[in-house]
Amino acid sequence: MLKPAQIAEVKARGFLINRGTENFSGRVVPKGSVFTADDLRTLSEIAEKFGNGKVVFTSRLTAEIVGIPFDQIDAASDYAAERGLYFGGTGAKIRPITACKGTTCVYGNYDTQALAEALHEKYYVGWADVKLPHKFKIGIGGCPNSCMKPSLNDFGIEGHRRPIFNVDACRGCKVCVVETRCPSKAAHVVNGKLHIDEKCLECGVCTGICPFKAVSHESETVYRIYVGGTWGKQTRMGTPLSRYVTREEIDPLIEKTMLWFKENAYQKERLGKAIDRIGFENFEAALFSDDLLTRKEEILAQPVKTR
Repeated sequence: MLKPAQIAEVKARGFLINRGTENFSGRVVPKGSVFTADDLRTLSEIAEKFGNGKVVFTSRLTAEIVGIPFDQIDAASDYAAERGLYFGGTGAKIRPITACKGTTCVYGNYDTQALAEALHEKYYVGWADVKLPHKFKIGIGGCPNSCMKPSLNDFGIEGHRRPIFNVDACRGCKVCVVETRCPSKAAHVVNGKLHIDEKCLECGVCTGICPFKAVSHESETVYRIYVGGTWGKQTRMGTPLSRYVTREEIDPLIEKTMLWFKENAYQKERLGKAIDRIGFENFEAALFSDDLLTRKEEILAQPVKTR
């Protein structure tokens, strides 16, 4: 019979016990939320060689190979690693980074999977040994459709394209394609001219579709950042930062958020709870300063706070 310490040890490696058995589901984490055809063949091979032949996918877009006996866990791990796949995705640390299919979606405002892969290497892999107060989830969405629900992640990224309206180019068409296509019903032709009101979500759908080029967009995608979101037994909508950010700002903001989390949250306290306890204004002030980065090594060396 397996001991609790054995179950806990392999859980930290990404193997979760199957209820009522002594077999495990091994969680394989993809780069950028994408498995290649070769990866899928490898998953099938592992399922057949070491599990019960079944593979299931999680809400974090990882693949769990079901029914792996305890004494086959090392062999399954080695077989996967030899083919470039790795088990993991559990524990009080950064979790697998998820992204919507904005890379290929008609509504996607940027390459979400490329961003996810870059953050996977830099933080999921690079910070794998950093013990945090609780799990830390990053969700990447390509537009305000929110398919990946960035606002329900500890750090959510949502791409926007801000429309630029050229009133001189507007012909005030009787049937305006911008007004027709606007999903938030923010575009209206009033007195012969297009008007875009405050309901605009800056989703980018309307940009470039006017035949007279009345509506274009800024050359760079901008990003709405949500912090402190959770979903489950205790739900908290992520709080949006007070301004959009650029791509160059995303990495340092993630790093500063995790450093703030490590320094300020108690063990088993989610980021959102810590923000509510200390105050969002204080959190955001720290996020938009360089203090946390200058104290990075000091913060990482600190143990997680206990109550």
